[in-house]
Amino acid sequence: MEPLKIGLLSDSHRRNDLQESALAKLKEEGARYLLHAGDLCLEENLRRLKESGLPYAAVFGNNDRALASLGSDYRIRPEPYYFRIDGLEIKMMHLPHYLSPDCKLVVFGHTHRFSCERKGKTLYLNPGEVCGRETGNCHAVLAEYDDGRWTVRHFYRPIDHDGDWEEERRIFP
Repeated sequence: MEPLKIGLLSDSHRRNDLQESALAKLKEEGARYLLHAGDLCLEENLRRLKESGLPYAAVFGNNDRALASLGSDYRIRPEPYYFRIDGLEIKMMHLPHYLSPDCKLVVFGHTHRFSCERKGKTLYLNPGEVCGRETGNCHAVLAEYDDGRWTVRHFYRPIDHDGDWEEERRIFP
């Protein structure tokens, strides 16, 4: 059976150009699902998720008040949002207030910093920022799950040019 490949984004803010680039990278790398951990800020960012051709889920971030009326149109949910992909239990939020080990994958955003840590059977993952406001880089993550083993591929590139993506890979047996 092929590994489950989930593309993760967070904190796009008003940089729909960078979100488009990050989505293209995740699709190029074989993402089968997309998750966005909030602060989309623009309907255009939601539209790009919807038009990606991939199943997706998103949560509201602290800067998404203007998107509240669009929740049902674009499948954007309040946090924490619990769901499953191919039987894998996932909890997603923007603010890192619900970081308990009650799912196999816990996704969060808000800090604008990539982080990835496995504690017991739970992988805690913050994909970092798409917008590059804090780090100067656009970030995206591809999390691959295969029979209890995680491979996390962290992609990043400077926001001021369309250069090649750098990659950092972590494996959690």
